[in-house]
Amino acid sequence: MFRQTLFALTLALPACPAAADEISDTLGSALEAYEAGDIQYALEELDFARAKLLELKTDALGAFLPEPPEGWSRTVNTEANAAMAMMGGGVAAEADYQTGTGDSYRLQILADNPMVAGMAAMVSNAGAMGLKTERVNRQRFAIQDQQVMGLIANRIFVQVDGPDTATALTLLEAMDFDGMADFGQ
Repeated sequence: MFRQTLFALTLALPACPAAADEISDTLGSALEAYEAGDIQYALEELDFARAKLLELKTDALGAFLPEPPEGWSRTVNTEANAAMAMMGGGVAAEADYQTGTGDSYRLQILADNPMVAGMAAMVSNAGAMGLKTERVNRQRFAIQDQQVMGLIANRIFVQVDGPDTATALTLLEAMDFDGMADFGQ
């Protein structure tokens, strides 16, 4: 079973050739260690391969962060994914956007995290909770104070924090929610 799982993982990797080489080599090394009876090293190699796969997934999620509008700047938080293990797993992407007038907006995307299920109830029942709702590109978003929150494909939480809701909604309009729904599949 172990060999079949590693073989299946190795076959699935060629879509990302540069990373796939390192990942497939690591998976092959894990298999060799397993066959040689070195279980500890096999586990270390599997952990390393898993970390590399999570890096690929994180980079793919980060691609959904929109480019800054004309006259704005964007700073991507490369450490956004670091805390996900403590929050139950999954991946995250985050960027801070600065307008030409100095206002700041933070856009966060969390995918495949158990915490997202809890947020889903809030977004789904926003009206019953007295929150305002808006549609952006056929997706429903709840608005609370200076936060706009939505759930894509029941597993990807998107949130924008900033001083002006209308501007936050404009930032969301630049996102590819259809592509995001297929993320990681």
